[in-house]
Formats: sequence, structure tokens, C-alpha cells
Amino acid sequence: MEEFYKTRRLPPYVFEEVNRLKAKARAGGADIIDLGMGNPDLPTPKHIVDKLVETVQNPRTHRYSASKGIAGLRRAQAAYYGRRFGVKLNPDTQVVATLGSKEGFANMAQAISAPGDVVLVPNPSYPIHAFGFLMAGASLRSIPAEPGPEVFEALERAVIHSVPKPIALILCYPANPTAYVADLDFYKDIVAFAKKHEIFVLSDLAYSEIYFGDTPPPSILQVPGAMDVAVEFTSLSKTFSMPGWRMGFAVGNERLIAALARVKSYLDYGAFTPIQVAATAALNGPDDCIVSAREVYRKRRDVLVETFGRAGFEVPAPAASMFAWAPIPEKFRHLGSVEFSKLLIEHADVAVAPGLGFGEHGDTHVRIALVENEQRIRQAARNLRRFLETADEKLHNVIPIGAKG
Repeated sequence: MEEFYKTRRLPPYVFEEVNRLKAKARAGGADIIDLGMGNPDLPTPKHIVDKLVETVQNPRTHRYSASKGIAGLRRAQAAYYGRRFGVKLNPDTQVVATLGSKEGFANMAQAISAPGDVVLVPNPSYPIHAFGFLMAGASLRSIPAEPGPEVFEALERAVIHSVPKPIALILCYPANPTAYVADLDFYKDIVAFAKKHEIFVLSDLAYSEIYFGDTPPPSILQVPGAMDVAVEFTSLSKTFSMPGWRMGFAVGNERLIAALARVKSYLDYGAFTPIQVAATAALNGPDDCIVSAREVYRKRRDVLVETFGRAGFEVPAPAASMFAWAPIPEKFRHLGSVEFSKLLIEHADVAVAPGLGFGEHGDTHVRIALVENEQRIRQAARNLRRFLETADEKLHNVIPIGAKG
């Protein structure tokens, strides 16, 4: 039976093969240390949970909610942007609450793109940045993921050679999966380019509060004039350890926000009201829980880099995000990221995310999530060492993807 148009446009889900092997190993009794999915394991702070429990006792909150977010929540997000970035937002026209930043991206793609439109997407990048537009019928053109001169060279080529001209540029810093970070000077150049060529910028800032240096990641909206071309997506999933609550935001350009709000009004009634009230309490509350979570991730990062390095698997220390982007060790690189990830499950009881799942330019790397405690990370390193010490005999039985035989 022929596939439907939108599903036909989606590439094979490369994580599925690894996930299936992980499930099989666990069913067989293996203790898999899962560093694959970026699923925060820290508990949601108590004052946020308490507000949810308090609010849900009121039956009036069980009714349909507001698709674009209740007024208090939108005001709280605007206030957060004012405190954190010095950016002034109108909560009525420049803020929409979304069901996580992932849903926000997908619905924005539906709102602004038509079949045949060209969108510029980093490669590698978080899948929804590309697939949201693919499902909307748009075409993709890849740009480098690392912020630098190569990005602007690629952008200039894209404007000259793309037919039709690109309508939007996707950015994500701190980046998932690569953990790259961008500074305000980079954003200034991006805004100038976007205004010159009349291209919208969609910025994913989901990891704004997970950073390990002294300089917090900036918002593109801090750049004068950015509001003319840019919308930014944020999420409470990582900032407040609320992944399952599905609460995020889109803020910025009024025309884009209005388009997103209109599409959402046809698709959903917004998050459950008690979740929105609790999210308001999170944004208006103390930030000590953010600081402590950041410290937990920093310690895990340091343990990961140190212990994996001593085991023979060099992992560059990420400056931000909850991920490390690790080159596959040289002797395994010819296998590609999927086969290497399968080897780690089968012979080291460690799960990571194959870089191919984030774009073809990620196939030389794997993404390692900081979602296990320090003891488990040390255990993963011990498992890796044993595997790497006997790696040569394991390689005999592996046929790389695409090889004949």
C-alpha cells in the first residue's frame, strides 16, 4: 500500500534500530546504562509540583484552557525575558505558550511554509528542526552547525543558488546535539543578513540555562532590530526539569507569533490549566533550583569527560547543554554511528544516540546525554574500557552499513 504524502517525505527513523536492540538487551536481563535519549532524570522542584497539586483541586481548572497560554503565564515569560536578557516583550502579541518547544517548531512550520519553500537548517541538528518543515512540504538546504564564517559562506550561497529564495533560517545554540554555543556578535551578523535578504530566523534556545562557564548564553532577541525578523523558542523541560509537563514558549516577531497562535487555535486548547499555573510559579519563583540543576550537569559532564577519556574514548567537554558530542574512536569510525552504537549496547551495556539521527553530517559522532548519575557514568566508563580492550575481535563480526557481502 502506498505511503501517505507526509509520511513518505520522512526519512527512516535511525534511532529505531538502536532502540529495538536496547529493549531486547533489557528483556534479556542486561543492565543498560542509557545515555541516549535526552530525558532529564532530575525531579521537578517541589514548589512547582505543590502549585500543580493545589491548582488541580479546583474543578474550574479542569475545563478547556487557552491555546496561546493563560495571561499570567505569558506575563511570566515576558518578565523572565526582561530579567534574563533585558528584552522587552508584549505578552499579548509577542508571546505564545506551546506544548514544549518541539510542538512550537512543528506548528510554526505549518503556519509559515508552503510546498516548495526552502528552509535553511543546520546539519547536524535536532530532528524537528528539519522534519517539521519536511512534513509541511518545504525543502531543506543544509548549513554548517558550528557558528563561524562557514555559516555565512553557506548562507550567501543559499541565497544565490536556491530557487525560490529561502524563507527561514533555523538556529539552535546551545546546540542539540553538538553543544556548540553562539555569542552576541554572531547573532548580530545573523540578524543583519536576515534583514538584508528578508529571511525569518527561528532560534531554539531550549538549553539557555544549562551552561558551564561564566557567560550565560545570549538570546538573539537581544540584538537591536532582531524582533523584526526573529522568533525564539524556549522550554521548561530542561530549565526546571519538567520534560513530561510539555511546556514551552515562542516569543518575538508579532507577525510570526500571530500566525503560530492562529494555527494552534485550530489544533489544541493549550496545556492543562494546572500545568500552566505551575509553570507560571516556576518562572516567577526562585532560581536556586536552576543553579543546583546546572551544577549537577556540570559535575556529570566532568565525570564523563574524565572517566571516558581514561577508558580510551575521548569526549570533548561541552561548554553548555546536557549533551556531549563525541567523535567515534578512529578504529570504529568506518562502521558509522549506528553500528558503533549497536556495538556499545551489545558489548558494553551502554546506550548512546547515533549521530546519523541528527543528519548525515553527524555520522562520525555519537551524542551522549548527561541523564545518569555520576556513579552510573563511572560504571559506563568501566564497561567501555573492557569493551575497548577486546575491540579488535568484536570488529571481525561487524559489517558496516552499505558494505557488500
